[in-house]
Amino acid sequence: MPSLQDQLLKAGLTTKQKARQANSDKRKKNKQKRSGAQVQESLQEQVKQDLAKQQAEKQAKDKALNEQRKAELAQKEQHQRVLQILTHHSLSDIVGDLEYNYTFGTKVKKLHVNEQVHQALVKGRLAVCGLDETSYVVTSETADKLATIDESVVLLKNDRQVDEQVDEDDPYADFQIPDDLMW
Repeated sequence: MPSLQDQLLKAGLTTKQKARQANSDKRKKNKQKRSGAQVQESLQEQVKQDLAKQQAEKQAKDKALNEQRKAELAQKEQHQRVLQILTHHSLSDIVGDLEYNYTFGTKVKKLHVNEQVHQALVKGRLAVCGLDETSYVVTSETADKLATIDESVVLLKNDRQVDEQVDEDDPYADFQIPDDLMW
């Protein structure tokens, strides 16, 4: 029984040249399979895939590291901005005989102030801010501005109080409860 190649040649559908070329290609493929050339090709493909994967992982790692550095830089810039506002707007010459107590983190701290500053702190015209274990007395407007940047900086800011008018018919008018008790 003649092969398919011989039948195609007799029918005139192919030439001897094309038949030889097909046989040659078939022999080359079989030889490559036996010699392991295809294994090398698959290894090369695997190496290319591994390199691409490693490169993608490196890019992702570099991107994450870059984002972390940007966040740290932004945090440092914010810290420096807050420090600059506090040092520029802090009140000086406030030292006096009265003690004003406030909390700084988990500690209760005392601030020695004069009568005028004490009343301003109680009424909410002044506020106490803290940064890097240092306390600053600033105006309430400055404290509001700092609160928009970083709320943790503002340690004490009382609500502004308008001088209350006492009702004349109030039987307890003579017994006012002070809201600025010294503790």
